[in-house]
Amino acid sequence: MTLVYAVTLALLGCAAAATLYRAARGPSMLDRAVALDVMTALAMCGVGVFAVARDDYSDLPIMLVLSLLGFVGSVSLARFFAGRSR
Repeated sequence: MTLVYAVTLALLGCAAAATLYRAARGPSMLDRAVALDVMTALAMCGVGVFAVARDDYSDLPIMLVLSLLGFVGSVSLARFFAGRSR
């Protein structure tokens, strides 16, 4: 089962690299904001895989905080971009 966790973490690492590329090269600010939101989701997935691999679920509050930060960040960016279009 360790191979499954290693492959999962490797795929999450590849997704994080692609997301960082999009955040750096995004043509608009909205692309960069979406890339950072995806990065938050990838971090949550990484924490979840790490918790399952260690069979220790004490890291679940970290996932809760990350989800709340991702939600608040997405809503605030949406309000910011909605205000700029007027």
